[in-house]
Amino acid sequence: MQTSLSTILITYRPDFAILQLERGKANVINQQMVDEIRSAIKMLESDDQVKGLIITGHPGFFSAGLDVKELYRYDKDQIKNFLYDFGRMHKELLRFSKPMIAAINGHCPAGGTVIVIAADYRVMADGEQYTIGLNEMQVNIQVTDILIKGYCFWIGQSKANEYLLEGKLATPKEALSVGLINAVVPASQLMQRAEQQMQQYLSADQDIFRLTKAKIRRDWLEAIKDDDFAELDQALEIWWKPEVREKMGLFVQMLEARSQNNK
Repeated sequence: MQTSLSTILITYRPDFAILQLERGKANVINQQMVDEIRSAIKMLESDDQVKGLIITGHPGFFSAGLDVKELYRYDKDQIKNFLYDFGRMHKELLRFSKPMIAAINGHCPAGGTVIVIAADYRVMADGEQYTIGLNEMQVNIQVTDILIKGYCFWIGQSKANEYLLEGKLATPKEALSVGLINAVVPASQLMQRAEQQMQQYLSADQDIFRLTKAKIRRDWLEAIKDDDFAELDQALEIWWKPEVREKMGLFVQMLEARSQNNK
């Protein structure tokens, strides 16, 4: 059985669900995708028939990150709503109590990484052309404390410091070496490996799995403050700085030119 929305596709297997990002070739993230992911996570969390979740994208792209071309044209209310909802989405993914696996089909920078670091296990398609990481520093977007904590949770304080300040994008093998992902496999084996891992998780008592997951993430989750948007307000101030807007505008022009050349 499948549920198809505008930007995501949910496929139901006997014990788990697969949420596939479905927004164009690169799966760039906009307000609609955020809204649909949030609705899906809420629904799947409450569905007792769904024991776990695999999140994936298209061959070549899990997600290229935020749809900067669209977001650049948002007015102040629109971008505020987007950043708030994007932050809420990340928190809801972190709190998902069931086993969650990210099957990373290809490129996964910035916003794509925001999604996958919430997963319990990340398997990525092999390919030196693919990258993953929080490269916000390179695209003039302020990274939040909760994302820094997520990086530290997986790769440690020292590597998080190095990667975040450089805005580093890692190849699959580099990401594997520091713990940002758990496995690298040929693209043809990606979903098979993700489903094997899901079956391993589902073989455990599910109450024990949920409690253990919550204990492991306790410090990370306790750092979440649902009603505190001070960091996002800070990011909004930076978003509207003239020099940042100028750099972002040039970046958007580059993306649009590349899009025209690929037609």
